[in-house]
Amino acid sequence: MQKSTFTSDYRVFLRTLKDCRERAGLSQMKLAEKLGQSQSFVSKCERGETRLDIVQLRMFCRAFGITLPSFVADYEARLAAKKK
Repeated sequence: MQKSTFTSDYRVFLRTLKDCRERAGLSQMKLAEKLGQSQSFVSKCERGETRLDIVQLRMFCRAFGITLPSFVADYEARLAAKKK
């Protein structure tokens, strides 16, 4: 099995993460402040250098002002659109 970080689905995940941040009107620096992390941590997450677990993803979603289920729904919709 191929590591998920090297798949096109993971690239869609990263794009969804970045788009959600941008829709929330947050810079990487502002998001980092909300998370209690560094800007470089946020950047590494968005580039796929640092993997997020579900607990961290939920914290990102809360900082975006969305729910984890809404993030997952967005991600799933993007995957479905990609496969068409």
